[in-house]
Parts: sequence; C-alpha cells; structure tokens
Amino acid sequence: MLKLLVVAVAALAFPTAALAVSQSPPKPVVGAGTINVPTLLVRSTPSGKARVIAKLSEFRPQDYRPRYVLAVGAKKAKPGKKGTAARVAWYKIAVPGRPNGRYGWVPANQVSIRPIPWQVVVFRGSRVMQLWKDKQLVSTNKVAVGRPGMETPTGLFYVTVRFKPVSEPFLGAFAFETSAYSKLSDWPGGGVVGLHGWNDPSVIGQAVSHGCIRMSNDTAAFLRDRIPLGTPIRVVAS
Repeated sequence: MLKLLVVAVAALAFPTAALAVSQSPPKPVVGAGTINVPTLLVRSTPSGKARVIAKLSEFRPQDYRPRYVLAVGAKKAKPGKKGTAARVAWYKIAVPGRPNGRYGWVPANQVSIRPIPWQVVVFRGSRVMQLWKDKQLVSTNKVAVGRPGMETPTGLFYVTVRFKPVSEPFLGAFAFETSAYSKLSDWPGGGVVGLHGWNDPSVIGQAVSHGCIRMSNDTAAFLRDRIPLGTPIRVVAS
C-alpha cells in the first residue's frame, strides 16, 4: 500500500514523466535558405500559372533581415541532354505566418536552398524537446509549453530569427523566433511562437506560457551554438 501511495504521489508531482516520446529520427527535409528576388510568389502547385497563395519579401519588413524559407519537397525538371541529370525546378516550402500549416511551391532559381542536418522536435504533451542531427539524437530536455486555451500549435515550423535578448531579458539567455503563430504569445508584439530561455527554472516541464516554448538557459545556450536559421522545429501533440 505504501509503495502504491509513493507511486501515486510521484505521478501527481511529475504528470508527464510517464509519457513516452519517440526515439525515431524525424522525417528529413530538403533544406533551408534565403530568397533571391525582391518578391517571391508562392503558388498552389509547381506551375507558373498556378494560383498565388502567398507573397514573401526578400527581407523582413520589420527588421530588414534576410527572410529564410524551409523546403520540404522538390520537383525536378524534365531531363535535358542524354547523360545530364535533371535539375530541381520547384521547391515545396512551408509558408510562414497565419494560418499555420500552409505549403506552397516556388521556382528553384529564386531561392538558395542548402541541406540542413539539425532538427528540433517538441512533444507538447510530454513537454520534452529533442535535438537531432540527421539520424543522431543529440540531446533531450524538458520544456514549458502553452497553457490550456493558449496551446503551442502543432506542426512543422522553422527558425526565422536568432538573437540574444537585450531589451527583453525575460526571454532568457538566447531566443529563436519561429514561423509559427499562436492565439497569443510571450513574444514581443504577441502572436509569434518563440523558442527561448527562461530565468525561472521552476516552470520547466509545465504548461504555463501563452504559446511560446520555454527552456532552461543552459539548454538555450546549447542550442545557440548548434541550430542555424532555417532549422526545422516539429511540434507534435503527444
């Protein structure tokens, strides 16, 4: 009876500890990179006649940083001369901004896409974050996620900006802006989902934010030295 009581108390104290997370590497992406034209037209299908579903500027209007895109698929052109490998003609990209979860196609010659080995996977229910490099699991850490009613959105997103917080010290040691949007967030200006450090370690492992993903400052510093702009961030419900 005493043993059962101890187990029950432990389960209440650490409600996510028993939730298993996948140890399988995430699905690879094609790569990430920058835009090479002033305005990139994102189309519904890989065709110049297809409907335009989004327009992305070469530089972010709020800070004039280069805008990154994440390519998750590719379509090659028809083969040319005999023995010549077919080139990539179109990339399928994750479209940043509301609504989450949009994808579209852009001409390959209008973006510079490079392979990216790193991926971050966040298990929202378990409040666990994994860092992968190709098929190698590099680290596993607890994180805090959005509270009920302000849940961190699930889906495939990516790092759009990296910076050391100066005017926003509550973002901890280092911060990553992502392409995801929530109902509300801790991020300056609201809306954007950030992946950032936190100065109060007692919140780690809980659902307490307005949508952002909080991690310890040690974890933030660890990611700072590893994940570049364009790094995929997968948030899953489990």
